[in-house]
Amino acid sequence: MNYAEIKYCDIANGVGVRTTLFVSGCRLHCPGCFNDVAWDFSSGKPFTREVEDAIMDSLRTPYVAGLSVLGGEPMEPENQQGLVGFLERVREAFPRGDQSGAAGTDGGKTIWMYSGHTWEQLAPGGAWNLGEVTDRILDTLDVLVDGPFMQENHDITLRFRGSTNQRLIDVPATLGSADGIVTWQDDPVFSTHSM
Repeated sequence: MNYAEIKYCDIANGVGVRTTLFVSGCRLHCPGCFNDVAWDFSSGKPFTREVEDAIMDSLRTPYVAGLSVLGGEPMEPENQQGLVGFLERVREAFPRGDQSGAAGTDGGKTIWMYSGHTWEQLAPGGAWNLGEVTDRILDTLDVLVDGPFMQENHDITLRFRGSTNQRLIDVPATLGSADGIVTWQDDPVFSTHSM
């Protein structure tokens, strides 16, 4: 697996200050994609153990609230294989953090992932669920921002997503729910914001 970029002080792709990994490779090619340079699977650099170690070191910084993974498309089959062990390594080193995004004193961190595939496609039994690998990835996540970017639904007032069809899913709550998808709840102060 290759990666296109790593941002070590990102505030746009999840709550709090985050380390953000942009993997290479995407077959969706959403019109208007902000990161079309990462569509090519061979773009960027190889995602090596040394790169993993650098990300792990960045997550040990107390003010960093967690890791965000974008693309390209993290849930392409090749990228799932390249990410699963790393995400489990992050989750093992850092217990689940405060969902508000505050960098906790307990060392907890959150893991957010952005996918152009929907929850229904990625969940067990879905068309993009590869079985054990996908299930293991989902078990590491706190929030999944799902669905393709849709230019006709673009809305610059949305927090942490680009179009109104995309959902912010509380993954642990959804996996534990018999009632379907549980959406992630943002700080109420942001729901009062309008432009």
